[in-house]
This record gives sequence, structure tokens and C-alpha cells, in this order.
Amino acid sequence: MFLKEYLEQFNNNIKIFVDMDGVIADYEVGVAANFDKKRPLFSTISKLEEISKMSNVELYILSVSRMDEGVEQKQGWLDRFAPFFKKENRIIIPRESNDFKSSSELKSTYLKNLERDGSVIVVIDDDPVILKNIKETSGDIYLLKDTALVD
Repeated sequence: MFLKEYLEQFNNNIKIFVDMDGVIADYEVGVAANFDKKRPLFSTISKLEEISKMSNVELYILSVSRMDEGVEQKQGWLDRFAPFFKKENRIIIPRESNDFKSSSELKSTYLKNLERDGSVIVVIDDDPVILKNIKETSGDIYLLKDTALVD
């Protein structure tokens, strides 16, 4: 698996932040509500579950929901389809409570302010705009497109 081989280059602890929409759950353009009904992408989820068993890897979800109630929907979806993501490692930021800032800005700000503890930080996202913003604000983060999970 490409991702596993990629991660083996690092000797440090690795924190991987994974997007939900379009990465582990099917994304319908313009349909942000009813996340609990989104189709899981099982092949990707199973690869991430395998990665989660690596001794130096800690998996996180880094996702944005349009409305506050979307946070609970996404939590429920993770409980059902990807429970190996620990509850304390699920960062789901509601745009509604954050002045409807863009997903790109919310994720970039979160990662920029993340306390660095010597771990390698990797972000997996399907949105090139988000990846570009993270690169511009936090140059020390390794960025992977969701295609890194496809073999």
C-alpha cells in the first residue's frame, strides 16, 4: 500500500489528519446536510484502519460541517463506519459557529495553531484549495491528496 510505504520513511511519531467529505465518505456536490446518510468509502476506510495499527501513527479526523448539527451527524457516522478514529481525535469544526468562514480557512487555522510536539504531521484531503492554503500557512506539514489511499 502506497501510504504505508510512504509513512515508513519517518522515524518520528506521525499524526495523520484525514478529511471526511470525499475521502472516507462519498461527497455529493451541494449536499452538505444529512451526513449520516452519506455512503462510506469502505476500501479507503479499511486502508486507514490498517494504518491506524502502525505503532508510530495516530489518526485524526479534520473535517468541517456547514451547520452545528452536522458535527453530531459526522460523529454518528464515524461511530458507525470508522470507530477506530478515537473520539478525542475527531476535530469537526462547524462553519455556523465560526462566522461561516471557509473550510480552507478553518482547517488551515487549526493546523497552524496546532501545538508541535516533534511529530510528523500529515494531512490527507481531496480539495486542492485546502491543501494549497495549508501549505502556505504551515510549510512543515506533509500534504497528500486522497489519491494516496488508492492503490
